[in-house]
Parts: sequence; C-alpha cells; structure tokens
Amino acid sequence: MVDKTPIKIIALIVIPLVLAVVFRFVKGSKDDKTGKGADKTEIKDLLDAKNDQDAKILITWLLPKELHEVSGISWLDANHFACVQDEVGTVFLFNIRDNKIDKEIPFGPQGDYEGISIVGNTIYVLRADGVIFGIENYTSKQRAVKMYKTHLGKKQDSESMAYDKKNNRLLIAVKGADPNSQDYKGIYAFNLATKKMSETPVYKIDLNHEIFKDTNKGKSKNSISPSDIEIHPVTGEIYVLEGTKPKLIIMNTQGAIRSLYKLKGPDFPQPEGLTFGPDGKMYISNEGADGEGNILQVELVDN
Repeated sequence: MVDKTPIKIIALIVIPLVLAVVFRFVKGSKDDKTGKGADKTEIKDLLDAKNDQDAKILITWLLPKELHEVSGISWLDANHFACVQDEVGTVFLFNIRDNKIDKEIPFGPQGDYEGISIVGNTIYVLRADGVIFGIENYTSKQRAVKMYKTHLGKKQDSESMAYDKKNNRLLIAVKGADPNSQDYKGIYAFNLATKKMSETPVYKIDLNHEIFKDTNKGKSKNSISPSDIEIHPVTGEIYVLEGTKPKLIIMNTQGAIRSLYKLKGPDFPQPEGLTFGPDGKMYISNEGADGEGNILQVELVDN
C-alpha cells in the first residue's frame, strides 16, 4: 500500500497558497475599478477615518514636482486651479482632469509667494512681506504686472489672502506677530478701488478664545498661525486655515469664531492653500514634505 501522508501534507500547504493568490488577484481587480490606481487621482472611501472625524477627503489630486512647495490655490473653473509656490514668481494653471500644468504665468522674481486670489481678469498674489502683485489681463500676452506695498512687513509673515466680493476688497491675515496687538491676529482689508490697505484690522482672531485651549495644551496665546483664508461663497463665513498645527477655524460674517476642525493624518502634512468652488465645495492644498504636494476636496464633519 502506498503511503499517502506526504501527498496530504503537500496538499495542505499548496491549497492555502493558491487560494491566497486568487484572493489577492480578485481584490486588486476591485481596487483598480474603484480608481485607487488611477492616473494620480485617488477617489477616497467616504468612510475612511484616518484623518480624524473632523474632515473627510473626497478626492485627492497629486501635484507635479513644480508644485511640490505649493503654497496657495484659487479655484479657476471646473477643471483648473491657479496655484503659486513659495519659491518662484510664477502662477501655475493646474488641470485636474488631465493632471498636468496647462500654463505658466511668470510675474516676478524669486520670493516667498503665499496667497492667491482671482478677481475678474486679474490675479493677485501675496508675498510674505506684505507686498501684493496684480497680474492684469492674465490670459493675454499683453498682461501687465503691478506691485502694491502695504504696512505689513516681514515680521507679520503674511500668507493668507481672500477675495471679498461683497466689499470689493482683499482680506489678508497675518501669520506672525500682529503690528497692533499681542492678543489677536488681524485680518486686514486691501481696497481694490483705491489699492490701499487699512492699518487697523477689519476682523480679529482672538488668541485668548476658549476654542484654542484644547489644541494648545491649555494655552491660548499664539495658538493659530494662518496659512490661508477664504470666504465661503454661499454662507459668507470666513474660513481660516493653519498648516503648522493643521486645523481650520470658521468665523461668522461679523468675525466671531464659530467652530474649529482638526486636520489629522498623513494626507494633511502641511495644509497651505484653501479655496472654494462657486457651489461651496472646499479644496485644501498641502506642501509635499517628504512626498508629493496635493490638492484635496474636503468635507467637514460635525461631531
């Protein structure tokens, strides 16, 4: 009689291995159908909670190397964002459908460019020392670049700029020390008609506000360093983003702080840019850190 014990042992080893290979193949096929391996555009599962429950990432667009240091974004149309990065004086028009830069618009020398806003045919770019560049007729070869100085300087390290359509002005939030007080960080208005900035803030981010204590181990001072600011196109509320300790605060139309959302996880290595589509969809950009820069479509979650 032939001893079948070795055959049984081999079968016990081989069959599980075959099943494991089949399972991995089927799972990989499903992943490809959901878009997880698609062309640098990753459709996130809405139940993914790795970034805490304050924010859900709906779509991720990975950025090319030219935008590794992306520092500001502005919604241009359904397929494009206007982007700046903090080393070169160029606006990049990024195509999210084709995942490529469609156009580069040079406007200035190397510098620390941080904020960007589009007003009609003019793109405004904020440099960290408070200087604003206006690129007029940016779609034309005959475009003109104008430079506007403000009372904000290097100590203020201003990174945030938003277009306030209702009041025909740009809002600029200081990241560093406010020139007027240690108790708040001001949001200043740049009048688009006169091209002058108010020397007193139109809104104040109260550094002593209770909402910051949980995020700064009981301390409220210097508890937020704005990296971008934007006005919600539907509600009119003011959104202020921070990249150092990633979070987002929402202020009502009078400038009172209403809520705070924490942005956690590897998808938010350094959130620097914030913008909205006209329908109120929110987009946040991150500098690349050790990986690639990205633009995220984000939905906030109220706990």
